[in-house]
Amino acid sequence: MAVDANGADLGAAEVAAGAALAAERGAHVLLFGPAREIGAAIASHPAVQLVDAPVSIAKSADPMRAARSSPESSIVQAARAVAEGRAQALVCAGGTGAAVAAGLFNIKRARGVHRPALALALPVPGHPVTLLDVGANAQARKEHLVQFAFMGAALAQVVLGVARPRVGLLSNGEEAERGSALVVAARAELQERVQADGWLELVGNVEGGDVTTGVADVIVTDGFTGNIALKLMEGVSQTMLGAVREAASASPRAKLGGLLLRPSLRGFRDEIDPEAHGGAYLLGLRSLGVVPHGRFTRRGFAQAILRAHTGASEDLVGRTQAALTQAGALKSAPLSARAASLRPEQ
Repeated sequence: MAVDANGADLGAAEVAAGAALAAERGAHVLLFGPAREIGAAIASHPAVQLVDAPVSIAKSADPMRAARSSPESSIVQAARAVAEGRAQALVCAGGTGAAVAAGLFNIKRARGVHRPALALALPVPGHPVTLLDVGANAQARKEHLVQFAFMGAALAQVVLGVARPRVGLLSNGEEAERGSALVVAARAELQERVQADGWLELVGNVEGGDVTTGVADVIVTDGFTGNIALKLMEGVSQTMLGAVREAASASPRAKLGGLLLRPSLRGFRDEIDPEAHGGAYLLGLRSLGVVPHGRFTRRGFAQAILRAHTGASEDLVGRTQAALTQAGALKSAPLSARAASLRPEQ
């Protein structure tokens, strides 16, 4: 796994510590970052190879220009390692924009894919929900949402083990005629493409309040809406956990109740912890990318690397491409062009 260590809130050494944890669980890591800062963190891990790359474009205001003009940057070097076959997947601990730009310029889009998408498995208790796009594309067209649906369904099947993913479109009403012109058009085309496949189910429109109720395994939207929805859910989750902690210490009786509830609350906290899911998957490139949140600790970065390792081992990219091919959803492919012999579960 090619890992960019620059850009994390807790510093490159924390990412390196996560790489060491992942190495202990079987991953092999090519780590790009400042050797002076992180060398000691991986000295005893032969499965982690450090490439000195102190230049970071994680916070660049123009990631596309920065990725073009900074070939020595850590994220560009990491993406180039994947493109050249020296690594199987890319993990970026810094900015999402830099990861997308470096991936597009070096790894390249997969054949027939319009746009890459960021897909995140939301930590919904008892029923993870894959939401995409959560930030790779602020704007989208009908054909983009159609491809996102099949990408997300393949991810849910390969990574989360959902045998027949249920796909919904995020909208402001369940009725087919509700939503923006983009949602209405995407639903109509997606309905036509899904009917002949059978390996996934289109549940139609999904309202915001249903994102966490389990009515769909995959929820599709544009990156602008998806990113807002994600940040809103993260904020509400943190606020609610803080309110529970405050209520549990408000009085002696509350503290006693808190002690009794602590094991259950700890389990609930762990279940909804974003670090446990390793971050978002960058889909639609010729190799897999994983983008953990910059504020993660070493535990979250280790999980991101292990998720990338699993996705590469299970050929998530190939199975995503098979899903798009079978649906005739690749760019320039006619609706009738289906490859019946290719199935995402193969």
